[in-house]
Amino acid sequence: MIGSVLTAAVAAIHVYILILEMFLWTTPRGRKVFGTTEDFARASRVLAANQGLYNGFLAAGLVWGVALGEAGDPIKLFFLGCVAVAGIYGAATVGRRILWVQTAPALVAAAAVMLA
Repeated sequence: MIGSVLTAAVAAIHVYILILEMFLWTTPRGRKVFGTTEDFARASRVLAANQGLYNGFLAAGLVWGVALGEAGDPIKLFFLGCVAVAGIYGAATVGRRILWVQTAPALVAAAAVMLA
């Protein structure tokens, strides 16, 4: 149960990231979250929307696993693993903060799923 709740929380984080990247990228809120300038945000808008779409796919996979209950544990673990790897890559290439926002929650949720 706790594994599913934590997995759903990770899914919610990725839905929020989807919204930021696909719809709010060029707004003051989106630029503040990602630390971008107005010019950069405008120039990279399509690229950010593409990233947002991928975050949506991660969220969809996590929700799918949660919807299946205990039978979805392998799906939860697969998508949580994808989130963790993406977070590690992001931390190495963009900023360490991503470890706390993306990787840590995914690893905590995966541990809860495995321990259930």
